[in-house]
Amino acid sequence: MKGCWFETDQTHCLIIFLLRIFNSDKAYSRNFDKIINYYSIFSCFLDIRRLHLQHKIFPSAKDRFLYRMSQMKIESSRYKNNDFSVGDVFAEQLKKNPNRDCIYFEGKTWKAIDVEEYSNRVANVFQKAGYKRGDVVSLLMGNRPEYVCIWLGLSKIGVITALINTNLKKNSLLHCFLTAKSKAIIFSESYAEVVKEIEGDIPESMTWYRLNDGDDFNEPDKIINLKKCLEAAPVTPVSVTIRPSYKDHLMYIFTSGTTGMPKAAVMPHSRYLLAGLAAICLLKLTKDDIIYNPLPMYHTAGGALGIGAALMSSTSVVIRPKFSASNYFSDCVKYKCTIGQYIGEMCRYILATPVKAGETNHRLRLMIGNGMRASIWSRFVQRFQIPQITEVYGATEGNVNICNLDNTIGAIGCFPKCLPQFLFPIAIIKVDEETGQPCRNKHGFCERCDIDEPGMLVGLIKQNDPTRQFHGYVDSESSKKKTIENVFKKGDRAFVSGK
Repeated sequence: MKGCWFETDQTHCLIIFLLRIFNSDKAYSRNFDKIINYYSIFSCFLDIRRLHLQHKIFPSAKDRFLYRMSQMKIESSRYKNNDFSVGDVFAEQLKKNPNRDCIYFEGKTWKAIDVEEYSNRVANVFQKAGYKRGDVVSLLMGNRPEYVCIWLGLSKIGVITALINTNLKKNSLLHCFLTAKSKAIIFSESYAEVVKEIEGDIPESMTWYRLNDGDDFNEPDKIINLKKCLEAAPVTPVSVTIRPSYKDHLMYIFTSGTTGMPKAAVMPHSRYLLAGLAAICLLKLTKDDIIYNPLPMYHTAGGALGIGAALMSSTSVVIRPKFSASNYFSDCVKYKCTIGQYIGEMCRYILATPVKAGETNHRLRLMIGNGMRASIWSRFVQRFQIPQITEVYGATEGNVNICNLDNTIGAIGCFPKCLPQFLFPIAIIKVDEETGQPCRNKHGFCERCDIDEPGMLVGLIKQNDPTRQFHGYVDSESSKKKTIENVFKKGDRAFVSGK
């Protein structure tokens, strides 16, 4: 019988044992969280030894998924139990090594202490100006280290940052400012003109802060010179009466607006930390990893997965103002990147560029993102010599997240077969092809799809579990449209990806 060596330890025997103890459907369902928690706890105390296991017990890819999920569960529980904010987790890493490389940008290096001091300046400026916990400030700026420092600094005084899509103009831009109920707008000089186009429609109560690169600042008195304010501010941490907490709102991230005006999805500290942990644990990131992140930071993939890992661990990240297909791999070579991010059709654009000498001289061990088409997957991997493609699927406003860890071409994830189907908190349910509504059986519950049967992806909601919470949108009515009730049993709720 064919066997295999696993990357993990004795705790796999423990989880097999636990799964077999709870041998009824109800016991499985009732005790799943306990099983994972026990698995996580014992993994901390048992000696690490590699075991030779049989394929028939655990398929390797699914085994890796479970093990890494358990590690994510450990850290996520620690953050929750300590009521950590993103700033708290960053402060932990800062104490370990304040001079580590955190962000690379246009040939310059921002150390962790640089990020800390700039964000403290931001916190001091806005605290002095009277901003407080629960206020909202909109941020319109391209990719740059200051972008991260601004929202991080605002979060230290409990202010929520609305991340504005830099492609928006006029009515769509105004809609975002108003929907977020912003008290202020921070914008870089590159976007001064698009803001001025809607000047007459912006409420007078909304304060304008402009961040210039140079010292020239010829603007009316109503526009505050943020660069000058920051230069005069102290780099010491702010003192707050109520410290930001795990459940507080951190930022609003807007949808693309393909089916109407953009909607503001709520991103609390808890979900941002979970996104960062997903990258750290599922990709097994270490201090030697450098992430290449050319994605816009106003979206979750670029702003949370890529940046979050650099703030929450010893990993470094490379950012650039905009994606460039022709410079993707030359940048990876230049910065010695080990992880590359992509989204949408980026890989198709990269593949369409002329072959360059040295384009395979990179150190990438994997690329992660969503949108890699099966039709180009093999050609892309072969040309650029990428050891692994990790496709992911997730929704900023929802709780559905899956990933492909085993290089299966065209797959965006998997449901581990080592767990009973009804145990997994994500499912594909049958839908009516004409109405798009879930099909219900005679008991009024939804039905899971068979293998290779198309359907709708849903995530069961459990508000006391950070991995299964649903936060939705700022607009409560829009949030209601993204959930269904009585899914598999009376009273349960689920986020639906297709409504």
